[in-house]
Amino acid sequence: MKNALWFLVGVIAGLAAGHLVSKDPRGHELLADIDARVSEFTDRVTEAYRSQEARFGGALEDAKGAAADVLETAKDAASDALDAAKKLTD
Repeated sequence: MKNALWFLVGVIAGLAAGHLVSKDPRGHELLADIDARVSEFTDRVTEAYRSQEARFGGALEDAKGAAADVLETAKDAASDALDAAKKLTD
């Protein structure tokens, strides 16, 4: 409970400090610069994530296609074996 209180006090103090800094033109400029850097960082992380997602997504689609081909071949082989077994029993 004590930790939660300190956390809440820290959040409130941070918000108050940010409000006071944003009132000053230099502070406003500083916060705008920080915001631009954070936005640039998140854009780069997002771009890298999308790139990796596309790279692995293509490989996943290839693997799914190969697995479907193997399954179809196995079904055909099982069907042929079943037909051959039926002919032997007739």
